[in-house]
Amino acid sequence: MGLNGTYENELAFQADRRKATVEFIKIVSDLWYDKSIELVLFRNQLIDRNVSEILNLHEYAGAFVQKPISIFDSVEIAQAIKTLDVPPAKLDIGKLTYEYHLEDQKYSNATAFVAGKLKSASNNESITPKDVVLYGFGRIGRLVARELMTKTGKGSQMRLRAIVTRGKIDQTVLEKRASLLRNDSVHGDFSGTVIADLENSALIINGTTVNIISANAPEDIDYTTYGIKDALVIDNTGAFRDKEALSRHLKSKGVSKVLLTAPGKGIPNIVHGVNHLEHDPDTVDIYSAASCTTNAITPVLKAIQDTFGVTYGHLETIHAYTNDQNLVDNFHDKYRRGRAAGLNMVITETGAGSAVAKALPSLEGKLTSNAIRVPVPNGSLAILNLELDTATSLDGLNTTMKKYALEGDLVEQIKYELSDELVSSDIIGCSAPAIYDSKATIIRPDGKNVILYIWYDNEYGYSHQVIRLAKYISKVRRYTYY
Repeated sequence: MGLNGTYENELAFQADRRKATVEFIKIVSDLWYDKSIELVLFRNQLIDRNVSEILNLHEYAGAFVQKPISIFDSVEIAQAIKTLDVPPAKLDIGKLTYEYHLEDQKYSNATAFVAGKLKSASNNESITPKDVVLYGFGRIGRLVARELMTKTGKGSQMRLRAIVTRGKIDQTVLEKRASLLRNDSVHGDFSGTVIADLENSALIINGTTVNIISANAPEDIDYTTYGIKDALVIDNTGAFRDKEALSRHLKSKGVSKVLLTAPGKGIPNIVHGVNHLEHDPDTVDIYSAASCTTNAITPVLKAIQDTFGVTYGHLETIHAYTNDQNLVDNFHDKYRRGRAAGLNMVITETGAGSAVAKALPSLEGKLTSNAIRVPVPNGSLAILNLELDTATSLDGLNTTMKKYALEGDLVEQIKYELSDELVSSDIIGCSAPAIYDSKATIIRPDGKNVILYIWYDNEYGYSHQVIRLAKYISKVRRYTYY
């Protein structure tokens, strides 16, 4: 066959792949909107992805498990899921496809394989949808709103019913709120519709009414007048940080649970995937989702501590600048943070080192920490310099981290990165709070001193941890197959 013939075959194969991807996208959408079944590909979201994005995710999946994961296989498995009576669930089709290749001799077809793997799904308890109120509408609040509204589906899990802000509500204010939700300089445009509705003091997001409520104090609000009951309030204002202050939300009519999107005092500080099961939502009403940095390093530290043990270590976080800093040089209560954030690297403190011990008590007193704010708007890097109890090798360390990223309790929290060309802008939009850079890991010859590089989208990845914890608190976690 000549070069032209080879090229024509490549074009034909590419067309077939893209047609199969279009079919796959339809099945993903049908499963989500008809059955509340969400498909992911090694924890990467598939809803609202285009053809090229899904094909790129398949390339990553194949490299991750070191076996081809083709779109044609995914279509076959997805079609099998669609034919079965599966309750609302979140299923990793990458893991299912990988296992199908390993076990195809045991099953006559893909439907039999999927039925065997998901047979326990029928035992899943029914879910009562939870009303959600966002108290505050800043960076994290808007990203959580985007994700909740994108994943509303049939409304079988969490329903965003209201957003609380301060100040008057008029057409200009509503339009500005709508614009900030609709357009984002870091994360791009919202893949939905946002309309300001002054008559009802609301934003109509993807055709669904979300009330905008103005209040100066939590206890002043009666949510039941908006048809909201037994709600979870997600407080992302940063104004209330301890149990006493956050308890004010529980004095509002229609509220039953509170979740703080910052480290809290006197309340459980949770890194979902690590210590959330230690606190029962039936007995605990107020939670903290800790900080973005704590959520980035704690899953990795748990994997290392459980496997090798940590004698001591130091954390240095290279963090994107935040709204707390000054745009130009001006007075600031904290040292150095008064200097222009877009022009300077700024040494500052972080409590993440000590905060880890709240989720992993075995690391109490073993970690020191510091932070450097750098002139990027988002995307951060934590450098862990650890002395291990048990010696290992570079291959042994990376194999361990890949295992944790592939199976077990931390698969949503740890992404195993394969690229040796990774830079900070590449990790924007990653839903995992910790991205383990396997190509950057350094290990001393004695095997006990290791330096790990953990990337994290300090906005998007953290927002997903907030939502995971919110689902646990609200008891709306579906059956999952990871």
